[in-house]
Amino acid sequence: MLAQINNISITDIVFNNAICIHIGANLPIFSYLTFSFPVSNRLLGLLLSSLLSSPELPSLIPTITWPPPTLSSISSTRLGRHGILTCRTMFWLLVCLLLVIYHESFLTLFLSGLMTFVLHEVFYFGRCIPWMIIDYIPYFHKYKIQQGKVNSLREQWQCTSAVLLSHFTVELPQIWFFHPICAYFGMAYDTPLPDFFTMFYQIALFFCVEDSWHYWNHRLMHYGPFYRYIHKQHHLYSAPFGLAAEYASPIEVMVLGLGTVGTPILWCALTKNLHIFTVYVWVILRLFQAVDAHSGYEFPWSLHHFLPFWAGADHHDDHHRYFIGNYASSFRWWDFILDTEAGPKAKADRLARQKAKAAKAEAKAAAKAAAGSSKKTE
Repeated sequence: MLAQINNISITDIVFNNAICIHIGANLPIFSYLTFSFPVSNRLLGLLLSSLLSSPELPSLIPTITWPPPTLSSISSTRLGRHGILTCRTMFWLLVCLLLVIYHESFLTLFLSGLMTFVLHEVFYFGRCIPWMIIDYIPYFHKYKIQQGKVNSLREQWQCTSAVLLSHFTVELPQIWFFHPICAYFGMAYDTPLPDFFTMFYQIALFFCVEDSWHYWNHRLMHYGPFYRYIHKQHHLYSAPFGLAAEYASPIEVMVLGLGTVGTPILWCALTKNLHIFTVYVWVILRLFQAVDAHSGYEFPWSLHHFLPFWAGADHHDDHHRYFIGNYASSFRWWDFILDTEAGPKAKADRLARQKAKAAKAEAKAAAKAAAGSSKKTE
């Protein structure tokens, strides 16, 4: 375990007849931390203290740094007139029971969830900044896919505010609960770090699974009411830009985001072979892919020129321009196999294939008719 409980004490609080349980622990990052929380029932406090100090629970990783007990915090936890526990007291009881049952670290979970969310925000907006700068450098305008369509600062700020709201209300819970779920399935978060080959094949698999999930759910969201009430918000910008990568309705964010978050969870549940460092790299690369696909720029050095099956910005830009087709996120094979490619070139190729197929069918029918007539002549 990462931390050892080395003292548990109970401190009486004069006002409101409440007690406070203090848990001291050594952590590798901090030399010593004390965690305290008020309990309004003295008997309940004694019970929880005895549970936490049980020899059957030799080690714990503490939860979060609880605020020190104050008059207001303790008064809100006292018993009602009839001795019924208040909601907040029940919450503290649940917290302590979770500590005992799972031997898990709320501090580790808190810091892990916080770090993952901060990592998401830093790399998402950090990746968007270069594209915002490029918009105002004339040299790069020749690489703009939809020439002359540069979104104003007002539009970008409106998009940013909506994305931030979505991040804190929709994505934060998904990110926050990712670690405890994966920890339950056995995700590693200690040393040694996974080797390069392990990370490479796992992240490659995550990209493939997420791409499949994204293709089918994205295609579904272009059907009737799903588009009208869910997906239409994402198509507000027909000329996409980096910040618009996660500009979408809460339902869409949850559904499509499940491909990014749920794929590592599923892998961890099936194989018990996943390290949180791999997850961090996966999240960063997925964010880069999403932002770059919405950048609106196509360069001679873009990745799909070297990996023909990679989607890239030109692939997704056509989806926003024509509002249909090119449903995949990272790769081109689903759209190619199922004939859902978008754009004039794809349309021309589709018509050419249809004409070739029709001509082949006509030639086959004519040959069959000629063979039948020759048999009748004989």
